[in-house]
Amino acid sequence: MRPMFEEIDTQPTPIGEISLRRRRIPGLTDDDIYEVKLGEEFLMSSLFVKAEEALSDLGLAALDERPADVVVGGLGLGYTAVAALKHEKVRDLLVVELLKPVIKWHKNEDVPLGAILNADSRNRYVQGSFFDLAKGEPTGFDPEYPGRVFDAIFLDIDHSPSALLNTANDSFYQPDSLAAMAEQLREQGVFALWSNEPPAADFIAKLKTVFASVETHIIRFYNPFQNNEATATIYVAVK
Repeated sequence: MRPMFEEIDTQPTPIGEISLRRRRIPGLTDDDIYEVKLGEEFLMSSLFVKAEEALSDLGLAALDERPADVVVGGLGLGYTAVAALKHEKVRDLLVVELLKPVIKWHKNEDVPLGAILNADSRNRYVQGSFFDLAKGEPTGFDPEYPGRVFDAIFLDIDHSPSALLNTANDSFYQPDSLAAMAEQLREQGVFALWSNEPPAADFIAKLKTVFASVETHIIRFYNPFQNNEATATIYVAVK
């Protein structure tokens, strides 16, 4: 019988120790729950994925119907990437992930969605810093095609534009860096961002200095541990 709790892997990374765990909670769900932690901080749980999937769904809904080349920043447990691949108009998907163990978990299919991503020829993993590549350093998001532009860029790395996994990420959420990233979007391309906090007026104002339109969407989902409704925010900005 599978144990109620199992630590599948733990690895050091440049930003701290990252671990992949699996647990079972009888009476809550029949499925195994997969969790990712960085040090003592929870990054992702397969129990809460509605907002991660909405990031792709809302971002792609803001595009026209032409074939779309998409970047996902932050692999997590793969839910944003798989949600993007469910859309037939997605022609090509790059998933940019800083941490090598996270990519390895998916390539080795240690996580449930790894098999789906590996089987889809549209998907490619890029190991590197989203925030550096967003500035165009050294090649832009696609190392195989320097200077390539995309139809959509979806980001789910920090908890919010003000609650950061790494303080060095702060510079990305400023107008100059957002504008540099937008250079890798075609006209009418979309930048969408997941946040665990309510819409932030100051960040919306920064987005509006770069993008032609900005919308926010509140995603609501049930948290069984707290027995209440939780929310996340999806920002959708169109160039």
